[in-house]
Amino acid sequence: MRNMQEKANRLIHEKSPYLLQHAYNPVNWYPWGNEAFETAKKEDKPVFLSIGYSTCHWCHVMERESFEDAEVAERLNRDFVCIKVDREERPDVDAVYMEVCQALTGSGGWPLTIFMTPEQEPFFAGTYFPKNSRFGSIGLMDLLGSVAQQWRDRREKIVRSGKEITEAIRGGAEKKTGQPSKQFIHDAEKQLSDHFDSRNGGFGRSPKFPTPQNLFFLLRFAMLENEERALEMVEKTLRQMYRGGIFDHIGYGFSRYSTDAEWLVPHFEKMLYDNALLTMAYLEAYQITRTGFYKMVAVKVMDYVLREMTDIGGGFYCAQDADSEGEEGKYYVFTPGEILSLLGKEDGEAFNRTFHITEDGNFEGKSIPNLIGQEDDQIMEERIGRLLPRVYQYRKERTELRVDDKILTSWNALMIAALAKAYRILGDSQYLDAAEKAMRFLTDHLMNENGGLRVRWRDGEAAGVGGLDDYAFSVWALLNLYDATFDVHYLELAAALNQEMINRFYDKENGGFFLSDKEAEPLIRRPKETYDGAIPSGNSVAASCMLKLFALTGDTKLRETAEEQLAFLAAAAQGYPAGYCFALLAMMSALYPSKEIVCVVKDKAEMEPLKALFRKKFLFNTAVLVKNAENAERLEKVAEFTKAYAPDKEKSAYFVCENNVCAPPVYTLEELEKLL
Repeated sequence: MRNMQEKANRLIHEKSPYLLQHAYNPVNWYPWGNEAFETAKKEDKPVFLSIGYSTCHWCHVMERESFEDAEVAERLNRDFVCIKVDREERPDVDAVYMEVCQALTGSGGWPLTIFMTPEQEPFFAGTYFPKNSRFGSIGLMDLLGSVAQQWRDRREKIVRSGKEITEAIRGGAEKKTGQPSKQFIHDAEKQLSDHFDSRNGGFGRSPKFPTPQNLFFLLRFAMLENEERALEMVEKTLRQMYRGGIFDHIGYGFSRYSTDAEWLVPHFEKMLYDNALLTMAYLEAYQITRTGFYKMVAVKVMDYVLREMTDIGGGFYCAQDADSEGEEGKYYVFTPGEILSLLGKEDGEAFNRTFHITEDGNFEGKSIPNLIGQEDDQIMEERIGRLLPRVYQYRKERTELRVDDKILTSWNALMIAALAKAYRILGDSQYLDAAEKAMRFLTDHLMNENGGLRVRWRDGEAAGVGGLDDYAFSVWALLNLYDATFDVHYLELAAALNQEMINRFYDKENGGFFLSDKEAEPLIRRPKETYDGAIPSGNSVAASCMLKLFALTGDTKLRETAEEQLAFLAAAAQGYPAGYCFALLAMMSALYPSKEIVCVVKDKAEMEPLKALFRKKFLFNTAVLVKNAENAERLEKVAEFTKAYAPDKEKSAYFVCENNVCAPPVYTLEELEKLL
């Protein structure tokens, strides 16, 4: 409980868990908004902007060192107007000023620290600063003193610098286009291969991020080019990530990244987006290889999300913290004695041996459970699995783990897509139930009557003007739901939301999609993001969705916009195609053979056998429509070309077109399977 004498600042009225964490700081924080900037103008002060998120370890460190410190707070409150931003609620603000930081310093990350004028023009950028200078690095106290003095004595130079930086990041608005080609595809595969860690899996050295879109790309490349090396890179990475400490072997789910090359020591926060995208990667690896290991991992990750990250209303929370009781990783690590006391000598020793829990430890004197070196994961599960629930329950009671219970539209859409894919591949209805319940949550609580999306839901309130990722990822989720169910409602909603996305974000003059809605609050720059980083960019996902929707609906305007979008992405990807792997998936849809299948079924009894057939196949670049007497009228409205396919009460018919050439219809699932 807070001491009743502690005084809250303005953040106490916010819903963001990250902002609320700072509500009792002695710093006089403002949320981002007009009040803060008007105050800065009135009081003639520069703005101190701090951006982070609730599960960020170094954000916690900077708060404890500086923002909870009376001396720092006194200087901040005296000389600056201080703004705190949750990057997950305001990805547009974060994107603009992260670009500034990367341009000025060559790197970025969180916490993000920006000094700017009251006109939002930045003149200094950095990330984490300790309170006091040390080892040649400036501390926050010295930095604040220096900036305040320069604001007083060299104002004109600072303002000029802010304007120059602002103009530089705005850049030119000229149209940049490229030509999508298979050369991009082959160059990216070679670049990934050159950086592949053949011993540990993954790409490059530490720190290592999962970057699931790289794995999606390599899986498609392996199938389309019959390239075993690409599949080997994926399989090695998926196996080593699971065996390392980046996977939580007690409660399941993946942490955000590994601080070492072996995937052993994670940055312990767990993010919904990683677990959604990695679920899809493991599911696709299972679908291609039929190796049960990949199914097992995907099921574990989904078990974790449904158990620990799911709201009663069906939405999904966004993250779990890296820190517990002020210590990074405390929730996740063990000593051998703890396990022996809990399980007894025989079971405890077996458990410690299996998960490498030792007296020396592997993280600050304690041990992160891992299976590095373990070859037969299934045998391990049979021997140790019965002990895991006891250790899991002990861990929950031993240390509290903070959850960021925001429900973010974009990240929820990724999880919905993963669960829909799981149902389509595995046939387990619990995953479809969860996906559909979550999608109802989004449409009920995060979509307004005009079809627009909001950014987040928390504590009974939706907030934020939806950005490109909210729309693009939601269309992706709806398309996955359609693939899983063939329910025309999801196709209708995907087409409508996709058109909203084009209307709100597409740059008709210069190509590409802006990150922020045209009706959103104007910032110093309206950014476009193309790089596929920790998650795919909205521009990449939008391209993929438009191509899929064109294949499903036959809307030629969509094809034209999609082709313009591919040209825009090709220009962006020219320097380093491997950084645009999800964009390359969209290019593959245009460059490699495609199939369109219209299934005209006589009654509902045909649906389950049809789903079972598609469940057996990995059908990249294949669009499947299902028409019956019940949905015919609605399907013809969203996919007008299907008017030519009339349902027959006596028999079903299956029409397969490949590379713009249509084969004669077939009338049994056995014949359809041969055509696949």
